[in-house]
Amino acid sequence: QVQLVESGGNLVPPGGSLRLSCKVSGLSIKTFTMAWYRQAPGNQREWVARIDLGGNTQYIGPVQGRFTIARDDAQNMVYLQMDSLRPEDTAVYYCNFFHSAHSWGQGTQVTVSS
Repeated sequence: QVQLVESGGNLVPPGGSLRLSCKVSGLSIKTFTMAWYRQAPGNQREWVARIDLGGNTQYIGPVQGRFTIARDDAQNMVYLQMDSLRPEDTAVYYCNFFHSAHSWGQGTQVTVSS
């Protein structure tokens, strides 16, 4: 059974930084594209960043240049470094396999507010 456990969310002021972590168990991530998603209140879940098995990354426009996704295949972990945070980044953040999502974890709450 695949499990995804996200952590690292917090309340930060605008301009602050956070590093999210995602621990994957039950399946090796090394041959999969992994992604971070977020869901703000009243909105649908959207993908934010993805990284393929070669380390190539893609981001949605609003986070380009501010967020950095990374992976550690040996540890079966995925990370999201978030800098220059804005109030509109407030959401619950999730990780998952990009092309074939497994059951979602509980996510981690990121709140950007002064």
